[in-house]
Amino acid sequence: MRLARIAHPDGVSFVALQSPTTAGGSPEGGDVCAEIAEHPFGDPTFTGKTWPLADVRLLAPILPSKVVCIGKNYAEHVAEMGGGEAPANPLIFMKPSTSVIGPGLPIQRPADSQRVDYEGELAVVIGQPCRDVPEARAKDVVLGYTVANDVTARDLQSSDGQWTRAKGYDSFCPLGPWIETQLDPSDLAIETTLDGASVQKSRTSMLIHGIEKQIAYISRVMTLLPGDTILTGTPAGVGPMVDGQTVSVTVEGIGTLTNPVRDR
Repeated sequence: MRLARIAHPDGVSFVALQSPTTAGGSPEGGDVCAEIAEHPFGDPTFTGKTWPLADVRLLAPILPSKVVCIGKNYAEHVAEMGGGEAPANPLIFMKPSTSVIGPGLPIQRPADSQRVDYEGELAVVIGQPCRDVPEARAKDVVLGYTVANDVTARDLQSSDGQWTRAKGYDSFCPLGPWIETQLDPSDLAIETTLDGASVQKSRTSMLIHGIEKQIAYISRVMTLLPGDTILTGTPAGVGPMVDGQTVSVTVEGIGTLTNPVRDR
C-alpha cells in the first residue's frame, strides 16, 4: 500500500493512493486518494471519500514525534568527511519534529550558516510502539519506507562539535512524497540531483549498519512510537545548496522528493 497525507478542500487526511482500472483491468491513469479513517497504523479503514491526486496537495506523509538519524553509514561518505574508521555501532543523532516539511516546500537556509548541504536518504517509518526490538523482529515494527533529505548546516556542524543546531533548523527534514509499505529495502538505488545534475548515487545494500540493526540498536536506547522516522544514512557526494536551486532525492520503489532552496 502507498500511504500519503494530503491537504484537500475539506481539510487534511491520511490516504491510500489507488490506481483506478477499467472494467477490463487495464489502468485508467491518474491516481486516486482514498481517505483513511483516523490514522494509517494497524489495519486501516476507509471512509469512502476519494479525491484525484491531481486535485490535492501532498504533505509530509507522517508527523513523527522524533526523527532519529544514523551518521556515517556509507563507507565512501565516511571517507569524504575525513571520519577515519566507520563506527562499530550505529552513530545516532536526532532532528526535532519541527524540522519536518513535505514535498515542494522550501528548504530555508538560515542566516547563521554559510554552507547548507543536501543529504539524500532512505527513511524508515515505525508502525507500532516498540522497545528492545530484536533484529529478527525489526521489520515487524515497520509501517513502511519514504524518502528523506537530512539537510545540514555543515559549517555549524564543524564549529559546534555536536550536531543539534546544524541538523535541527525548521525545514531541515523534508520527507515524502509518500510511504511505501510493500518494499524490500535491502538493495534500492538512491540518487540525489541538484538542479537536475546527479550529485549522489548509491544503493542501500552499501549501508554499513542495516535497517534491522538500526532499529534494534535505537530501540534499546529509546521507545519508538508509531510514526517515528529513522533516517538510515547518506551516501557520498554531499554538498552545498544555494538560494534558487532545486534538490531532488529519488529512492527506487518509492519515488522522488523535490524541494526548492530559499534563503530564510
